[in-house]
Amino acid sequence: MFEVIKKGLETSLQDYPGRVGFLNQGFPPSGPMDSWSFRLANLVVGNSAEEAALECQFMGPTLKFESDHIISICGGDMQPKIDGVAIPLWESILIKARQTLELSFCLTGARTYIAFSGGIKSDLWLGSKSTFHKAAIGGIEGSAIKDGQKIQLGITTGQLGKKIKKEVIPKMSSDGLWEIEVVRGPNDDWLDNNGYEIFLAAKWKLQARSDRTGFRLDGPLLTFNEKATDKSPEHGYEPSNIIDQGYPVGGINLAGQTPIILVNDGPSMGGFIVPFTVPSASFWKLGQAKPNEHFKFKEISVEESQEMRSYQTSICSEKSII
Repeated sequence: MFEVIKKGLETSLQDYPGRVGFLNQGFPPSGPMDSWSFRLANLVVGNSAEEAALECQFMGPTLKFESDHIISICGGDMQPKIDGVAIPLWESILIKARQTLELSFCLTGARTYIAFSGGIKSDLWLGSKSTFHKAAIGGIEGSAIKDGQKIQLGITTGQLGKKIKKEVIPKMSSDGLWEIEVVRGPNDDWLDNNGYEIFLAAKWKLQARSDRTGFRLDGPLLTFNEKATDKSPEHGYEPSNIIDQGYPVGGINLAGQTPIILVNDGPSMGGFIVPFTVPSASFWKLGQAKPNEHFKFKEISVEESQEMRSYQTSICSEKSII
């Protein structure tokens, strides 16, 4: 068990791949935004890659432990310390009873994962422990962790001193510019060729008004083809309006002239076109991007996105632990 001394900024319980199969009922998958770092954090403490762990964003929590436990810290660098002494990322660490784990603000990246050998005890909701804040479901009492809470852990079974191979650790941006892969569709026939060229050539700025529901971007104006401007009334007034449709997770929703990337807690449907979709293997970059950093989009094929997913799955395995 550990006690939450300081909650951090919306530190929440997530598991992988989250709450799959209920988007048509209005429940998004949730789960970790950087599932690459999340899975490695679990594996290095001896858990399955899917086990529930804490996702910390921008500013991490302070936790006091009531018994010895093996943990790991992976993802963005929140300068983790045990009783004021710095500890490394990407390996299994022993924290003893009555010691305090403290995370600060992120030096690199935006999200950090704390995995606990044996996992965190929490009830399943639609088959997942992941927290969906806006519906107050999953996680610990349906919300981010709170000061003063005591959270029950499973029995620690991991081994001390395990490390993740350096070559499989995701590389954080050092200059605030992230190359994000996209595939065309489902509404890839609503922009004209000039609109696509503008979209792919631009550096898009991530707005501070972004969260686990959607990432809002600032950038140039896009242009549309005749299908978007000469349409029947039920499709709406703006060129980017379309009759309500289902949204894919990762869809880049064009609300007027504002692209919004629909991420882990995004809506399941709405009335805006989705000319591009970010594949799941690129989500880790979204999760590690800070507001006011920039995205440069790179178009790839569906087959290439599937290969990326397969590669990422292959390295998020026990063969990456030494």
